[in-house]
Amino acid sequence: MSNIDIGISEGDRNQVADGLSRLLADSYTLYLQTHNFHWNVVGPKFRDLHMMFEEHYTELAVAVDDIAERIRTLDVPAPGTYKAFAELSSIEEVEGVPEATEMVILLTHGHEQVVKTCRKVLKMAQEADDESTVALVSDRMRVHEKTAWMLRALTQK
Repeated sequence: MSNIDIGISEGDRNQVADGLSRLLADSYTLYLQTHNFHWNVVGPKFRDLHMMFEEHYTELAVAVDDIAERIRTLDVPAPGTYKAFAELSSIEEVEGVPEATEMVILLTHGHEQVVKTCRKVLKMAQEADDESTVALVSDRMRVHEKTAWMLRALTQK
């Protein structure tokens, strides 16, 4: 690490960056899952789901960059390999191609998991008095809560 003085101790920066790395891994895993489902969805709701999944993975692509750049701002290397993401992520990989309704359910759970990860990182950032990370994570949490709500609505009658 280089000489950085942004008012957050090295220990706190490392702890927050570790939490952000887990958020990055969850977000990237969810991005890949969403993109996979976008490519492979079939059925009567194909067009709606195909387009919605594209909106979601496009938003997630920006999010992973923002999260990784925040980690770098804290002067910590950001993880960037499948291996690292697999070790850090709390979202499980999906085998095969589920049917459309199952895709929606899996993505709902994925967004809910990202919210849970956000809550953990938010506490760390608040304790470190890291308002920039607090703002980023709060924004991410809001997006994932809303997306999970919209996905849940698709499975209700």
